[in-house]
Amino acid sequence: MERSVLKFGGSSVSDFIKIKNIAGMLKQRVENGEQLIVVVSAMGKTTDQLMDNVSSLTTQPKEQELALLLTTGEQQTVSYMSMVLNDIGVNARAMTGYQAGIKTVGHHLKSRIAEINPETFNQAFEDNDVLVIAGFQGVNEDMEITTLGRGGSDTTAVALAASNNTPCEIYTDVDGVYATDPRVYKDAKRLEYVSYEEMMEMSALGAGVLETRSVELAHNYNIPLYLGRTLSNVKGTWIMSQTELLEKKAVTGVALDTHMMHVTISYPLPDDRLLTALFNKLEEGAVNVDMISQIVNLEGLQMSFTFKDTDAIQLTKILESLTEQFNALDFKINEDYVKISLIGSGMRDMSGVASKAFITLIENDIEFYQTTTSEISISCVIDADNGKRAVSALYQAFEI
Repeated sequence: MERSVLKFGGSSVSDFIKIKNIAGMLKQRVENGEQLIVVVSAMGKTTDQLMDNVSSLTTQPKEQELALLLTTGEQQTVSYMSMVLNDIGVNARAMTGYQAGIKTVGHHLKSRIAEINPETFNQAFEDNDVLVIAGFQGVNEDMEITTLGRGGSDTTAVALAASNNTPCEIYTDVDGVYATDPRVYKDAKRLEYVSYEEMMEMSALGAGVLETRSVELAHNYNIPLYLGRTLSNVKGTWIMSQTELLEKKAVTGVALDTHMMHVTISYPLPDDRLLTALFNKLEEGAVNVDMISQIVNLEGLQMSFTFKDTDAIQLTKILESLTEQFNALDFKINEDYVKISLIGSGMRDMSGVASKAFITLIENDIEFYQTTTSEISISCVIDADNGKRAVSALYQAFEI
């Protein structure tokens, strides 16, 4: 019997009417001969509400206790969905990450999936047609509940698809992958197909429809990945191997990352001890540094780098702790920048893309600061006020 993995985001299951409508669609697919693994997120803003509850109680919750609390949102959703499915005649079972055998390693709040045993699902399907799995969670070697961090439900779905050797369909409140954010540039077109590599770059560089980890996992196991709007007839986007795509454009999309921050660190002396301590603490705190630059001269050390705004509290704590050891250390965190990026697999074989991008920004009086490139992307830090203008100018210049 054909088996598929479907994932529904928080906005798709934000109320009971939506849950009932999704259950009706799942029933139709079961009647057409499918066995379904359904991964769901917490309803609507449930996770945000749980975090607000915590902040009213304490500013320093233990990670394992916070992880235990946050997983309750998804557990509510799987229970509701399974109840509705059974009520309309579909044999369904709700499962937590622990019950599904999702084993994790790493930090309690940013764990990685280590192992999933497909036999767990083979056995469960003997008596059920739909298994509703709580996304975003697993259990570590100490039998403690963990969460998978940002985009964890997407990662759960793709990992389940990989372990069960099935395609993965992710449903949310967007019609698919667009060449750029339609809220930023209203004439942005929807992409019918995009390569794993391009999607990973777009996700990493600010296109928030899918998290990088989930796309990378799909790429590693060659899992066809579909992104579309929940209960919509509009065709979404298939994410697949580059070899399956016939057309390779120089630029496939433009990404604008507004969820980044910029820090500048100054120290009057070149000191390798400072850099060693900094990067050790960043690693310990699981803070990812993005674009980085460093100047060392007679005036000392100056380093700048960008990072996700979700790591702001953690990074501030790290830098404040370093000032206790290095008294002359000074740092400034700036929220007034964004990152603009061009992505396209055709860049490998086409010259002049970077020159054209920089000339376009210059001609539109958009100043750019730190710049970084990969084989298929070019990124610049610019002033936040120029974000939308930069997207529009580059989109038109490359006729995306």
